[in-house]
Amino acid sequence: MRNYELVFIVHPEVDDEGLTTVVETVKGLVERVDGKVTQVDLWGMRRLAYPIQKQWEGQYVLMRLGMEPTGVAELERNLGLTEQVMRHLVVRLEDGETVGEEEPEEQAIESSEPAAE
Repeated sequence: MRNYELVFIVHPEVDDEGLTTVVETVKGLVERVDGKVTQVDLWGMRRLAYPIQKQWEGQYVLMRLGMEPTGVAELERNLGLTEQVMRHLVVRLEDGETVGEEEPEEQAIESSEPAAE
């Protein structure tokens, strides 16, 4: 089982109750392909860089999941058929990276500094 991040944008006219329904629907889609949702993070309403379906705003949702690679295509197909989801993106996390793990800040700072010559 591999770890993935799924980010999707829900239509801005969907209310809070409808957003909860959409999130539960997407969880059901993940479970249908034998995956499991480990974390759901609602980012809220954000302005889009360009219009999608004539909309300039959308409600962002981040999900971290574990599933087999064969289920990703089926999940993406079903997300495309979900009317309230305007866009989605599934990204596979690195093998050593676990769901919810973040890079320590000290290492990030050290790796971004140029080497002294």
